[in-house]
Amino acid sequence: DKHISIQRHLADLEKLADLSKGERKPCPLCPEEKFKACYSHKLHRHLQNLHWKVSVEFEGYRMCICHLPCRPVKPNLVGDQTLSKMGAHYHCIICSATIVRRTDMIGHINRHVNKGETESRFITGRASKSSYEVVKESATDVQVLPNHSTPQKTDSYFNPKMKLNRQLIFCALAVFTEERKPIECLDAFGATGIMGLQWAKHLRSSVKVTINDCNENSVTMIKENCHLNKMKVKLNIKEEDDETVGNGEENSDIIEVTQMDANVIMHLRSFDFIHLDPFGTSVNYLDSAFRNVRNLGIVSLTSTDISSLYAKAQHVTQRHYGCNIVRTEYYKELAARTVIAAVTRAAARCNKGIEVLLAVALEHFVLVVVRVLRGPTTADDSARKIRYLIHCQWCEERVFQKEGNMVEENPYQQLPCDCHGSMPGKTAVLLGPLWSGSLFNTGFLRRMLLEAVKYGLDEAQPLLKALVCESECTTLKHFSTHNPGDEYKQEECGVYIRTANTSAESYLVHGKRKSEEAPRGTAKRQRVEHSAEHPPFYYNIHRHSIKGMNMPKLNKFLSYLSEAGYRVSRTHFDPMGVRTNAPLVQFKTVLLKYSTPTYVGAQAEGPVHLPGEMQVGEEVPAAAAIKVEEAESVEDTSGVLTTMFTQPYPTHCAD
Repeated sequence: DKHISIQRHLADLEKLADLSKGERKPCPLCPEEKFKACYSHKLHRHLQNLHWKVSVEFEGYRMCICHLPCRPVKPNLVGDQTLSKMGAHYHCIICSATIVRRTDMIGHINRHVNKGETESRFITGRASKSSYEVVKESATDVQVLPNHSTPQKTDSYFNPKMKLNRQLIFCALAVFTEERKPIECLDAFGATGIMGLQWAKHLRSSVKVTINDCNENSVTMIKENCHLNKMKVKLNIKEEDDETVGNGEENSDIIEVTQMDANVIMHLRSFDFIHLDPFGTSVNYLDSAFRNVRNLGIVSLTSTDISSLYAKAQHVTQRHYGCNIVRTEYYKELAARTVIAAVTRAAARCNKGIEVLLAVALEHFVLVVVRVLRGPTTADDSARKIRYLIHCQWCEERVFQKEGNMVEENPYQQLPCDCHGSMPGKTAVLLGPLWSGSLFNTGFLRRMLLEAVKYGLDEAQPLLKALVCESECTTLKHFSTHNPGDEYKQEECGVYIRTANTSAESYLVHGKRKSEEAPRGTAKRQRVEHSAEHPPFYYNIHRHSIKGMNMPKLNKFLSYLSEAGYRVSRTHFDPMGVRTNAPLVQFKTVLLKYSTPTYVGAQAEGPVHLPGEMQVGEEVPAAAAIKVEEAESVEDTSGVLTTMFTQPYPTHCAD
């Protein structure tokens, strides 16, 4: 039964006191020592002013303040009078909790409403679903709670800012469906189930989707969202279609919904495609993910613990990832390589190697997509790519430590800069261990771009174009998608992709590859035939700008570096970042060469006009002429460069 302080009307509260008789009556909500028995007119004012007016209303009921000794109060040395005052409280109509302050009680009820917990044993029927919001994304409708953007306070977290993340994962899965069918894919942290619904709705019979969540309320919402999108729900592995929705849908529209811990379901079953998107770090689920994932399967994980990955909480990074990092100009790529290193170690413990297909680090998340290669040999090859990074704190030059177990007498010799010789004390730090291999697979990215165009994913297309250029280390003006056969010219590790002169049927069959037509030495030949990997890390053009000088436009600066004979591209990690294989000294030399003084009066000072005063509308001169001018400028400006680039400008690392 409900508590006596919860009533619908004031008359119901007065009935408890039985005011009809003319005798002295005690208050039903106050103890005798607090409010003595009195006549009906005085008791009526007491109930109205001290109980009813300060009540909290919910669904037609009033939760009046109660002074009865039903709430345990800590002992107080002041006296019983103060103790009785502290005993005032409210009784929650939903969960029967006791709350002291009225404002806290209102907030407590609002949290119940936001979570959808509006059903009480005192209220007949379930609350109306008018509080639910229906969100549409990529032709998929999902209903969410009003507080869907606060993961700490809701059971079904939905972040609209992660739309780009969901589109990238969908493109990766769409590319994977061309290699084998059907694919058993798992969304380990379903929340609202929008990601799994998008997979099943667009890819249809190519995928068998399983959406899992350990929260009961989230599982209920996932089922309702499946019904909203006219999808059949399979509740249990052993049961056949427990619930069906819709008229005449095909069997391909079945989504399996499970409620268990993510580690448990990944230990119990094998999947071809696994996506991990927990709240925070995903390192706790890597061992389970790689335990039963099938050979040549794909594991994608989204890490949202950016405070630790972006070197704002370095002790947390050390605790979760076993990695030492500092705040650098390339901190986002450092975060991506930190996550991949943890993934590589987890895969190696299961005798499996990885091939990185995609690594994206944006403002809100770090996304990593890897292909699993079974075998101890591939595991050893992947583990050898985990190395330490030597980072100079003065000029931010960096280089991966050489392979080998022998201790070097002077590790500073590996750095291209001479800051250790010209600056006092220790100038470099050892970061890592980090992933030192490539972050992208160009062939996979090109096919992802085609899938994004096919399904009309407008937000993912610009990013995928930038990633293709970054993986090839070329500028966007050299990028082209008109030739439909170019995306298949690269042979991926362990996967036999058709080329422009062959068809997909000669390499692929449903669910498996033709072993007689697929050469066994593909992985070894791929290392030889594969084009040069993109240079690791990038330079921020603003970080290395020269005081008192106007920098050239970024696109023009890229062309200048390319004409100097270096590979160059922009990077999605930093809008002002330049990925190049040029050493930092040459990077600064070209930057100084094409910079102009800020003040007109200072134009006569310095050798800034030696490269030739190139206007915006003029064409870039021939490469031979550029090299001659560069040689002349280097001879004339050697003294100026030495004084400028050896000034002590320390890097401001994060605490």
